[in-house]
Amino acid sequence: MKMMIYDEIASKVKDVLPKKRYNHSLGVAYMASSIAMKYGEDYEMAQIAGVLHDCAKYLDDEKMISECKKYGIEISEAESENPQLLHAKVGAYYAEHIYGVSDEEILSAIRCHTTGKPDMTFLEKCLFVADYIEIHRTQPSEPPLDEIRKIAFTDLDMAVYLELVNVVGYVKGQEGQTLDENSVKTLEYYEKLIKSRN
Repeated sequence: MKMMIYDEIASKVKDVLPKKRYNHSLGVAYMASSIAMKYGEDYEMAQIAGVLHDCAKYLDDEKMISECKKYGIEISEAESENPQLLHAKVGAYYAEHIYGVSDEEILSAIRCHTTGKPDMTFLEKCLFVADYIEIHRTQPSEPPLDEIRKIAFTDLDMAVYLELVNVVGYVKGQEGQTLDENSVKTLEYYEKLIKSRN
């Protein structure tokens, strides 16, 4: 299947996502492509990854799990307890089989955009950070989002690290929430990376 161009993909995503989620997806596409341009990377790939990253977010928990079972997608303990985490893996499957994305780099970026992973590619880091800092986001964080937005355009690895510190700290503070093992491993990797530069 030939991959659709960005406008076709965005139009199709608009048909399945609630308005707020669709606007978020457009915001992530814009932010990801802006970051990519700043670093001289492929902004079109970033734009497509951004608009598709939440393409399975509209599924409820039961459907998310059933889709994983149907398509042989592995479910971790954390994902079993919080099935909405699975929207990344299901989204990567949909990106390939519904939207015609064959580029493994885009699919991988979508697949790991919620938890991250150690030693991410540029596109994976770009999408991971863009999802967190896109302009519609207003959640409290320390350092504040505006500061992380600036850092993302000068030191992407640092932005990844600061995002992970915030996200992991937040999940640890939520009673009954299981922290995904990938997030912990990713934080450890980027913490070591940042410390090695000093």
